[in-house]
Amino acid sequence: MASKEQTLSVWGDKVHPKVRISGSGAPLVYFHGGYGLVETELIDELSKNFTVYALPHPGLTEGDEDAIKALDDFWDLVLYYYDLFDKLGLKSPAVVGHSFGGMVAAEVAATDPTRVGKLVLVNSLGLWIDSKPVRNYIVTAQAELPALLFKDEHHPALKRIILNPEDHAGFIRITWALGCTGKFYWPIPDKGLSKRLHRIAAPTLLLWGKSDKLLPLDYAEAFKRGIPNAKIETIDGAHMMPLEQPEEVAAAITKFLK
Repeated sequence: MASKEQTLSVWGDKVHPKVRISGSGAPLVYFHGGYGLVETELIDELSKNFTVYALPHPGLTEGDEDAIKALDDFWDLVLYYYDLFDKLGLKSPAVVGHSFGGMVAAEVAATDPTRVGKLVLVNSLGLWIDSKPVRNYIVTAQAELPALLFKDEHHPALKRIILNPEDHAGFIRITWALGCTGKFYWPIPDKGLSKRLHRIAAPTLLLWGKSDKLLPLDYAEAFKRGIPNAKIETIDGAHMMPLEQPEEVAAAITKFLK
């Protein structure tokens, strides 16, 4: 699918993201997970039906790494994305967020309900259940990540999240992505979102992996209790199902948004 990159100046000219725009059709904003914009197959699938705006997290645009210093906390991050939506001329687009990106997407939809037309949260962070604590994958031993995050512990996409000392560029990319995203949710991904979920006005799909060991289905149920008229749909997958099963994830998203 043909795509282009648009470089913008945001946050008082302190952040210069390169937004990947692909496909045609109604606008869809995609917020990536904690490992950066690695869900390329899912974005390509979604681009078959939508104009997809894949938003890189501050600091994750090559040549603009220092941009992460311009934002201090999670509230800064939410306001930054308001600015980015405005720069792109996006008025109430569909918004899809995976994992950390789901946490951001839900907060944008809760703090300003007019900014999101429809919302899809895929295995989303953002809440905390004392009896089912969320494991901090940033500090989890690398050998334990395949079982924690993937259904297929030998899936080729593992190389996008596992640190390999022999892959110098990949090692730096993964470490930096975790640092830039972790700044806004470490050590516990609970910034009070549960108190604001009732403000989400957008029709919401909670798309969850039945085998998600990082965020079991209890978290989908917690989101559903908080978001008016939200619905849950499950896929026989794990936390990283956007990497393992992009076609199935895209089909469920497309069906809901259409």
